[in-house]
Amino acid sequence: MKNQIILLAFLTATLALPGAAQQSSSNTTDSSASSQSAREPLPSTTPKDFWDGDDPNFGNLIMHPFATKKYVQRKVAPIKDRINELDELTSENARSIKDVDTRAQQGLQMASEKSSLADQHATDAANKAQLAQTSATDATKRVSNAEQMVGNLDQYKGTAETEIRFRPGQSALSKSAKDALDQMAGPLKDQKSYIIEVRGFAPGHGQAAIASSRKMADSVVRYLVTEHQIPVYRIYVMSMGNAAVAAEGATAKRVSTGRVEVSIMKNDLVNTAQR
Repeated sequence: MKNQIILLAFLTATLALPGAAQQSSSNTTDSSASSQSAREPLPSTTPKDFWDGDDPNFGNLIMHPFATKKYVQRKVAPIKDRINELDELTSENARSIKDVDTRAQQGLQMASEKSSLADQHATDAANKAQLAQTSATDATKRVSNAEQMVGNLDQYKGTAETEIRFRPGQSALSKSAKDALDQMAGPLKDQKSYIIEVRGFAPGHGQAAIASSRKMADSVVRYLVTEHQIPVYRIYVMSMGNAAVAAEGATAKRVSTGRVEVSIMKNDLVNTAQR
């Protein structure tokens, strides 16, 4: 009987050594995982007693130290929970990375579109600047041409001159006067850049002489407009009355008979610029 008790104690001690080693290994693994993880550490698996919740009977005494299914499940369950948590964290990180990548792509696309729009605006601005430069150049040329034409307006030179005489107290044109006007106005048909200066002179004094000279000048103007279709705006009339007018290189003399001086002034520089 004494030998059986000793044998049973030896057998029990022998079988208890693997279980203690396995529990020690599990404790070491759990403590390493706890130190590496920033999360709440796994609960301690140190058994309260030798039986670790099992009934203290002979069968459990024989089977307890071995890795039974329930024993493995108890040891693996916390690890599976941690693995599930890691899977969830990995999925969440993958979603976050995907969202960040999507926003980055949208930002790049928006930046590219804005860059293209800015390039288009720059091109339009350059075209408008070029058009403005061209317009400014054309305007400068036109102003230069206009200034040249205005400067040429005073370049009128006398090309023909005649004198129409009237009998005392009369303002009607004689046949010889009409012939002289026909000879002068005939070449002016379809001509441009010319003016006709008509100056009337009459003997007498003051306003009476001026009125008389105006009547004689109007007779000449009326004939040129009606018979030769000379535009009125090309005719400049001056009633001189009894004013003393000296010819070039001569002494001024008073008017003794009624007369009208008709002069044609042409500007050849304007015709050249228009061509």
